[in-house]
Amino acid sequence: MTPDARTLPTGFGRLWTAQTVSSLGDGVSQAALPLLALALTRNPMALAVVTAAGTLPWLLLGVLGGALVDRWDRRRTMWVMDAARAVLLATPAAAATLGMLSIPLLAAVAFLLGLGGLFFDTAATAYLPDLLGRAPAVLERANSRLRGAQTAASGFAGPPAGSALLALGRALPLLADAVSFALSALLVRSLPAAPPAVPQAREPLLRQARAGASYVFRDQLLLGLALRPAVGNIAFLAVETVLALFAHDRLGIGAFGFGLLLTAEATGGLLGSGIASPLGRRLGTGAALTCTAAVEGLAILALAAAPDPYVAGLALAVCGAGMGATMVLGPSLRQAIVPARLMGRVASTSRMLAMCAAPFGAFIGGWLAATYDVRTPLYTAAGLLLTMTAVTATMTGNRRVEAALRAAAAADEREQQEQPECWDPVQGSPL
Repeated sequence: MTPDARTLPTGFGRLWTAQTVSSLGDGVSQAALPLLALALTRNPMALAVVTAAGTLPWLLLGVLGGALVDRWDRRRTMWVMDAARAVLLATPAAAATLGMLSIPLLAAVAFLLGLGGLFFDTAATAYLPDLLGRAPAVLERANSRLRGAQTAASGFAGPPAGSALLALGRALPLLADAVSFALSALLVRSLPAAPPAVPQAREPLLRQARAGASYVFRDQLLLGLALRPAVGNIAFLAVETVLALFAHDRLGIGAFGFGLLLTAEATGGLLGSGIASPLGRRLGTGAALTCTAAVEGLAILALAAAPDPYVAGLALAVCGAGMGATMVLGPSLRQAIVPARLMGRVASTSRMLAMCAAPFGAFIGGWLAATYDVRTPLYTAAGLLLTMTAVTATMTGNRRVEAALRAAAAADEREQQEQPECWDPVQGSPL
């Protein structure tokens, strides 16, 4: 039986709690790791190595990771990755206590944490339809709750907690994150088992990875859903690269005011994740996605022209709301239409495209600011976002979305008819 949009099963509550606890730990370590690196060196390139190391797994192994997740039990993948990350964090915590912390060690830890995140996030994305079924309204409600909790935990509560713990001792933020991963692993371990995978011919891993990538590139709707975060990351990283400089030179605000700007964006993201599902019901998911993409572009345009910090804060809050809603609607739609056997590969391919695009945005933002003016990257980012909105509007329109949902429903019905037993996603057992 598939739960309706108002009553999510008990298992979802455990998944929500696990991801919230883990996100809180992530927020703690995301604030602490750069500060720990800063305490060791003032070399910008060394600091950049620590930051970049966490993104490398997606760039190097994104599609292959998705193929492996499609081979493995998804619930087991999630709790094993969390348990491994809990154990991993004991190493830098011990090194910090003994005064043996170093930049290479922090970079290695960041890389391995990113690798664990690759497998956990991909498996979690693929597991959610196993747990809840593929009804779009249910997935939107679930993703809204997950996204809202993640924003609150990692964006609001985690960073201040990480800074406070670091002031008490270098090892404390790392130990706190380790505890969060351990608790998450225990909760995920107690979740219902996923239904048995449909038997597939055991093909070479690279061939399976290519099949997942080609599935995205050959489907107009999935390609449109993947292009938006990829182009969006170019635009948003261009903005992020110069935002502190823009805030100081053009808006006349210091470190505290800059922190408030970031808080405004996170607040908007929290609001956007809450209104995503009602917006999708009112406009249709395709039209809602086009609307949120346009809102992001117009908000960055307003930020570029902002005459004072108040307008800039409002623009960032509106942009955050558009991003929050997009990050609920897009993944929910993907989970509703992609076959279970391909879910890991499709999710990882889409995420890899977004991660690969990010460095280009940082380079473009820095180059435009140095060559022209600090506002130029913001205007360029707005132009990119609005152009992307126009290009992908028909790719992700309501008509195409509805056709994809009908096709997915028909495929699910055929698959159920071919199976002798029905699987209860709430209990994790045959009916």
